[in-house]
Amino acid sequence: MIGRLNHVAIAVRDLAAATRIYTDTLGAKVSAPLPQPEHGVTVVFIELPNTKIELLEPLGEGSPVAKFLEKSPDGGIHHVCYEVDDIIAARDRLKATGARVLGTGEPRIGAHGKPVLFLHPKDFNGTLVELEQA
Repeated sequence: MIGRLNHVAIAVRDLAAATRIYTDTLGAKVSAPLPQPEHGVTVVFIELPNTKIELLEPLGEGSPVAKFLEKSPDGGIHHVCYEVDDIIAARDRLKATGARVLGTGEPRIGAHGKPVLFLHPKDFNGTLVELEQA
């Protein structure tokens, strides 16, 4: 069901400082910041030959990433994102097996302009999983 790893997301307190680590220290190509108010974050993507790293900075006090950073003040891996061919079929299959889809269960548009869903970390070994329509 899952396809390729689309990205690994890392929560950060200071997006500009984190971006400099990747550009200045590691020589990576990093996208421009992209506010995602519907998800409560501003993101940048670090382009790698085989996947991407997404840096997430909270946007507003109600941001789920702000809550994550309260528990992990230094930041850290927030979620992994896998591509799926058919997000509705994947959702329905997962729900049938007892996996919990977060929110309403309806896909929302993510940072790549494609439908995404998030799956409860307790169902996936403590890891928040994002599914993105390929």
